[in-house]
Amino acid sequence: MGADLTTVALAPDDAAAIILSPPSPSLAFWAAFRENKGAVFGLWLLALVVAMALLAGFIAPHSPIEQFRDAVKAPPVWEAGGSWRYILGTDGAGRDMLSRIIYGARVSLFIGLSVMSVSFVIGGALGLISAMSGAVADVAITRVMDLIMAVPSLVLAILVVAILGPSLTNTIVAVTIAYLPRYVRLMRASALGELNKDYVTAARVVGVGWLRLMMITILPNCLAPLIVQAALGVSDAILEAAALGFLGLGAQPPTPEWGSMLADSREFIRSNPWIVTFPGLAILITVVAINLTGDGLRDALDPKMRRS
Repeated sequence: MGADLTTVALAPDDAAAIILSPPSPSLAFWAAFRENKGAVFGLWLLALVVAMALLAGFIAPHSPIEQFRDAVKAPPVWEAGGSWRYILGTDGAGRDMLSRIIYGARVSLFIGLSVMSVSFVIGGALGLISAMSGAVADVAITRVMDLIMAVPSLVLAILVVAILGPSLTNTIVAVTIAYLPRYVRLMRASALGELNKDYVTAARVVGVGWLRLMMITILPNCLAPLIVQAALGVSDAILEAAALGFLGLGAQPPTPEWGSMLADSREFIRSNPWIVTFPGLAILITVVAINLTGDGLRDALDPKMRRS
């Protein structure tokens, strides 16, 4: 006894409906991110800088603080008198420029990521508290942030370093204080916008506690603009730290920090220009790479910014 099989024939003009599962959030994010070709280029460039920083101990040809007295201010390899031993030449103290730039990437990225991480956490927390607490706490936090923003960031950072003393740790503290209001104000504005939405009202009606409402319900929906600010904040922190280093208030010698390298080599800008050119190029390339990547993050996280 054969089974009764029913064959369903589609009309020629009927399209077959194929239901595909939606892509995962990570794949959707990457698809939106790679629409911005500049952002993809910036990401690869940034990955190269990060890899250089992580592998500095393996790829640097010399120690960044070792002095070669027989090769002081040696020219790069493509200049007359250059040598493959010092591909980018040496500085005024006979230290290998390539090695110092490679190790300098580690110091500069560490400063940028440290400032971004601390500002992200503390600024996000203060912004949420300001938005969800009473008027007294909100006014107190916003007025303190307004007071910090009233002083130019570099001037404020110089003031903090002058009080605490010049060092790498104090540079991170100074730059963090200078950039903290950005994160606080951005999180506060995002949280205030979310508080008036229906899902927050529904959570309050069912009796969700204040802490759970803040951390579980509202916070995830406020992270997108904060992530973009954090990405761009890394480059700002690197520039600020380089400015402090150039003024002699940042990382102290012989630490291979790009800003202090510029300060040490400014007297050779006419006689030995490569000594001042390479640290400047390192700062430029890193900051541009981070900004391009941050631009792609903004496009990918904000549907209104995505390209058609």
